[in-house]
Amino acid sequence: MSQTQADQESLIDALVAGGVEFIVVGGIAAVLHGAPISTRDLDIVHARDAENVERLLSVLDQLGARVRDLAGRDLRPSKSALLGTGQSLLTTRLGPLDCLGALHDGRDFNALVGHTCELSDDSLTIRVLDLRTLIAVKTEAGRPRDLLVVPLLEALLDEQ
Repeated sequence: MSQTQADQESLIDALVAGGVEFIVVGGIAAVLHGAPISTRDLDIVHARDAENVERLLSVLDQLGARVRDLAGRDLRPSKSALLGTGQSLLTTRLGPLDCLGALHDGRDFNALVGHTCELSDDSLTIRVLDLRTLIAVKTEAGRPRDLLVVPLLEALLDEQ
């Protein structure tokens, strides 16, 4: 059974354990940079090469991932969708996971990897969209919930 609030730490652990190459973007990227916000899902931009997509599919299978489908159909994530530039909006037993082939501006993993920082704890290292790029992405998206976070992110950038 899937949950409505993502267990972001466990989702990230599963992706790392599965050898998936990805960049954390969206609200969790803001949280990881220190923004005092909450978010319900984990957004990632994954590398779209065939081997990485196979690893991602394996992890998604282990997590019981299904496409969030408004018609209520029981759809598994597809290789073709994950190889493309679109979004695979999924539910898993660990909560919502959005796998993005590219951001709204068309930048994919390869275009973004130079705009990331690595964050580590004792057990793992992950790539997270850097603060300047995250601010630009949220500003360009222009959604009210994104624009609310921008001043917090700018304040964090000023502190660096």
